[in-house]
Amino acid sequence: MAAAKQKGKQRLAVAKTYKIYIGGKFPRTESARYYPLEDQQGNVIANVCRSSRKDFRNAMVAARAAQAGWAGTSAYLRGQILYRIAEMLEGRREQFVSELRLQGVPARAAEKEVDLAIDRLVYFAGWADKYQQVFSSVNPVSSAHFNFSVLEPTGVVAILAPESSGLLGLVSNIAPTIVGGNSCVVLAAESLPLSAISFAEVLHSSDVPGGVVNLLTGFRSELSGQFASHMDVNAVVYCDGGKKTAQAVQEAAADNIKRVIRRTGLNWDDDSTQHPYLVRDTQEVKTTWHPIGV
Repeated sequence: MAAAKQKGKQRLAVAKTYKIYIGGKFPRTESARYYPLEDQQGNVIANVCRSSRKDFRNAMVAARAAQAGWAGTSAYLRGQILYRIAEMLEGRREQFVSELRLQGVPARAAEKEVDLAIDRLVYFAGWADKYQQVFSSVNPVSSAHFNFSVLEPTGVVAILAPESSGLLGLVSNIAPTIVGGNSCVVLAAESLPLSAISFAEVLHSSDVPGGVVNLLTGFRSELSGQFASHMDVNAVVYCDGGKKTAQAVQEAAADNIKRVIRRTGLNWDDDSTQHPYLVRDTQEVKTTWHPIGV
């Protein structure tokens, strides 16, 4: 009788606590806090790390340490690594579709989002050794000099990923940032974080050097100000919010005159959200003068 009663008991599943990704490793948040992610029926899917400002500072240290080495790699190698990310994401396609569906994305929309994310990585991989030819120039000057303008990575980019697109929006902002030689610290969508952490696992197995991409999860209300105001951030990309958000980010970024890139109100499924100008957004123009005959 007791055995029958035991068999009739319903087992409670153990919810996984997803870690953050800093410097090529998967630490738990320094704050030891998490928030439960629920499905549409109110069931807990997972526990998600609630990153702190200390986590962001640790991520910034890792991003800064990795940036120079990543910028020094050849454009060909960066393109190959982005293509490798696409290959690994393709191999885990069903997992990402399943995670998007768990978070409430309809089946067809989830499949489309994963496929577009893979294609977008391939697209930006193709631009790795081409954007310099498109945007660099030899400038005509009225003196005995050659004048060249070329692009250089701006440095460390802080990205507030869009809330509306857990995977595609994330990829559409990370890929053009790193293909141009920058490193980045990314705050994943608060309501759709699963794909971001699984994408960190893809990055980890895709030859991306540790620290080039650092992924945090948590509450935007707690961390967005830090992303915009940190003095070692060279550029900040934000993908949500209205006029008040724009003003707050601009004011916080003004202290060290960091570049602010606003990508709000975009449909990430549309082809208009993939173009080489997204690479140029996080580049600086370096102009060199060289005297003729020397």
